[in-house]
Amino acid sequence: MSDSGRNVGDVQNLFRFHRGDGSEKTRKFYNTWAESYEEDVKLLKYQGPEHLVDFLKDNFSGDPKELQVLDVACGSGLVAKLMSGLGFRVFVGVDCSEGMLEQAAQTGLYRDLKLALLGPEPLPAQTGGFICVAKGNHCGAAEEEYQRSLEREVQLMEEEGLWSRVSFRQVDRYMLDPWEDEETYISGSFYFYKKSSSPQIKPLN
Repeated sequence: MSDSGRNVGDVQNLFRFHRGDGSEKTRKFYNTWAESYEEDVKLLKYQGPEHLVDFLKDNFSGDPKELQVLDVACGSGLVAKLMSGLGFRVFVGVDCSEGMLEQAAQTGLYRDLKLALLGPEPLPAQTGGFICVAKGNHCGAAEEEYQRSLEREVQLMEEEGLWSRVSFRQVDRYMLDPWEDEETYISGSFYFYKKSSSPQIKPLN
């Protein structure tokens, strides 16, 4: 149980109450969730930011201070908080939720924060030295549409020669499944892209 008295069941009930398809429902859900988000994902044993940072420790060899990071679906800024500990200093955050962007702004880590919902609105990829995305593989029409939209966006960037893929990685224990009463985990997907002219990140073999 958390300091506020919330438990995993409370978070699961929040998901069930707001479950629905469509970009506006997604936006409203994350606006509602923003203030308690960080505390709640701890209860769900969310490991996305930690997996991203572990990747960077193994594969980043340059000076991170001036490299701009586009943090897609940045939420409250958990990834930027951990990456700042590795020396990264320049972040641009993108999220569909005004509430989440307000939480991210409070970290003081972001040079810019942009409101955009992937799919209906284009990814502002030109602003980043590299792109990092962490996504839980939830079931549902809205989540599957997000996955397709993300894949379309990054494929277009590759075809235009603007970005190149560093790595795509999946993990089994991304977070507890918020839809299941039993302690089962959902998998997660991680995407890393860099500007073609930026050599600081070495592709995995």
